[in-house]
Formats: sequence, C-alpha cells, structure tokens
Amino acid sequence: MAVIGLKHPYVAKLIKDDFTGVQYDTPKRLAKAIEAKISPKVNTETLYADDGPAEVASSLGEIEVEIGIDDISTEMQAFLLGATINDDGVVIQKSGDTAPYVALGFILPLSNGGQKYVWLFKGKFELPEEQYKTKGDKVEFQTPTLKGKFVKREFDEAWKASVNTKDQGVDPAVIQNWFSAVYEEEMSKAFDAE
Repeated sequence: MAVIGLKHPYVAKLIKDDFTGVQYDTPKRLAKAIEAKISPKVNTETLYADDGPAEVASSLGEIEVEIGIDDISTEMQAFLLGATINDDGVVIQKSGDTAPYVALGFILPLSNGGQKYVWLFKGKFELPEEQYKTKGDKVEFQTPTLKGKFVKREFDEAWKASVNTKDQGVDPAVIQNWFSAVYEEEMSKAFDAE
C-alpha cells in the first residue's frame, strides 16, 4: 500500500555492537516528523563472460538519512551531536565532540489503514546546516533537518527492521512494544513468553 504520512520518530543510543551481541538504551521521542529521506548506497558490479553479462554482485554501502522535524530540544541536540549542556543550561559544542551511534525508528501510515513500523539500527547524525531568514509580510516556518549516515551492525550485519500491521501473522505484541525497545528477534520472543 502507498505511504501517506510519517510520524513519531524515535532515537535510541547504541551501547554495544560486537560479535557477542547488540544492546541499545531506551528509545526517546525525537520530535514531530515533517519528512524523511533514506538513500542506501548499493555498489553493483557485473561480470562479463562469453561476450555478455554472466553474473551480478551487489554490496551495501552507507545509508544516507535526512529527517526534517518541527524542532529539536536542547537535550536532544546535545545527545545526537555528542555536545554538553553546562550548568547554565547552555549547549556547548566543541571540535572534539563525538556523536554516538543511534537507532532511528518511525511510523509510516498507509493508505489501506495500516501502518509500517521501521527501525534503522546503526547511524550517526552530523552537525546540521543552519540557515535563517527574517520574517517578512507572511510567516515562513524554519525547521531543522538532521542528516546522518547509517551502516550495518557488526553483530549480525542487519541495518533495518520493518513490519506492516496489515500483514498476515504479525504478532500484536511486536507492534505494541515497537518503541519500548529497539526491535530484536530475541526481544520479540521475550514478549511472547510473557
């Protein structure tokens, strides 16, 4: 079904990603969503043999993400960019700040009345471009756009999870708990056991 909206973006800090497993912090609401663009880079090569194409192989590269939001809180800005908030409540950004790896989740309402729930598993957001304009004879909203680069996880090479609420066999517990924790197959089984 066609996507007719975008809502409820969440982020969760990636605490651990190695051959022993993966672990995330509790997801936090990012802001109200305006638009998003996800652009996976796929490198494809063709092997030619006997005077024609014989095989094709592809490799996933980085995934570029842009998400437009209504606003970004001071706490969320500091969290996503690795900045600090001083005792006066001021965000201090330094050249050595390191953005943490995070997961990004959101909901896509569908034209059939269902919804598609999505998690991108591992990425970092970059310092946003800032552009401002004075108010003229009509109001123009100036909203932030966050840009980031996402990659596959080391643990299992997964980069994305998604589920359509109208699909057959979808466990309602998975949908109900989608933003309680970043989706993991083991987590889904734990919900079933409860």
